Amino acid sequence: MMLLVLLRSAVFFVWFATVSTVLSFVFLPLLLLPAKVMRASALVWCHAVLWGLRIIAGVRMEVRGAPPHEPMLVAAKHMSMWDTMALYVLLAKPAIVFKRELGQIPFYGWFLRKTQMISIDRDGKASALRKMAADARAVLAEGRCVLIFPEGTRKKPGAVPDYKPGVAGLYTQLGVACAPVALNSGLFWTGPGGFLKMPGTVIVEFLPPIPPGLKRAAFMPALEGGIEGTAAGLIKEGRAALAKKGLAQSA
Repeated sequence: MMLLVLLRSAVFFVWFATVSTVLSFVFLPLLLLPAKVMRASALVWCHAVLWGLRIIAGVRMEVRGAPPHEPMLVAAKHMSMWDTMALYVLLAKPAIVFKRELGQIPFYGWFLRKTQMISIDRDGKASALRKMAADARAVLAEGRCVLIFPEGTRKKPGAVPDYKPGVAGLYTQLGVACAPVALNSGLFWTGPGGFLKMPGTVIVEFLPPIPPGLKRAAFMPALEGGIEGTAAGLIKEGRAALAKKGLAQSA
């Protein structure tokens, strides 16, 4: 079984690399057009990658809860590259908060900046938060959501959480609701460098939004408790499904 997983993962890698390379050159002239054109093009890339993931590697998606239909802050667990693509599709082209260094990568960084994602300078402290909040307000005014990964980096399933204070600062300054999102993608997009694609169903669950106006001392436990408690259940469910296929993973 594992040999088949490796083979399908390798074929998917070829698909991913080919689609990404071809579309990067196809989309290059679109840098001269309005940002909404590039955002729509990014959606094409996400759909193409997720299609290949489903058809080639057998990785599907189940959505629980309702993605927000109005502009708000969305705070999601981050386990793999899958998260950014799937949530970009499910949230209808949100503005994703990303570390500034990614914007310097040729092609990828150019497209990130053109789609008007929100960059954050991790060393900028208060001034960085003010700029991030200003950019986020502009996004919300367009009717789009702002997507942030509050731990700031990918975490393996079951790893000790490490929520950064930036999400609370953004929530406070924006004065909007925050929708927590839990998922278990790290069980299926896994292995060194994320190479292995384990066949199964990634579950992403949208929790009821946290209303605006809470103090930080109340907001952070509500956010972290909601995401981590739900994610723990999804991880347990995902591991059980993999074990039935003889693909058990260690806790």
